[in-house]
Amino acid sequence: MFGTAVWCTTSLFAALDVKAGTVIGQCYPRHRASEFRRFLDEIESAVSADLDLHLVLDNLATHKAKLIRDWLAQRPRYHVHFTPTSASWINQVERWFGLLTERAIRRGVHGSVEEHERDIRAFIAATDADPKPFRLVKSAE
Repeated sequence: MFGTAVWCTTSLFAALDVKAGTVIGQCYPRHRASEFRRFLDEIESAVSADLDLHLVLDNLATHKAKLIRDWLAQRPRYHVHFTPTSASWINQVERWFGLLTERAIRRGVHGSVEEHERDIRAFIAATDADPKPFRLVKSAE
């Protein structure tokens, strides 16, 4: 699952392995298709070539740009699923962004973009050092 978060100082693209609970994340100064494409390249190099990848994306124009469509068209192992508009609650990576905000960003003092990004990278490293997949505990009833 993939998500994006935008702060006034940096833009974070993140990929959550929902089975393992690990995260691939990268901060960029802007939030455009070109940055998202670079992030997809990072995922491509980090994930074993024998695995299919299911991208659960929101309807942000960045995710639907021609640059991204062309890149994905050349990679049949990628399967794209767009969340319905206003339904980000079904996206587990949104919950991870909430944890990032609660535990590493909110009320933090960041004197520079570099300090802000350092804290984000540290949270990603901590997540990956002790990954915990999200478990649904509420019954359907």
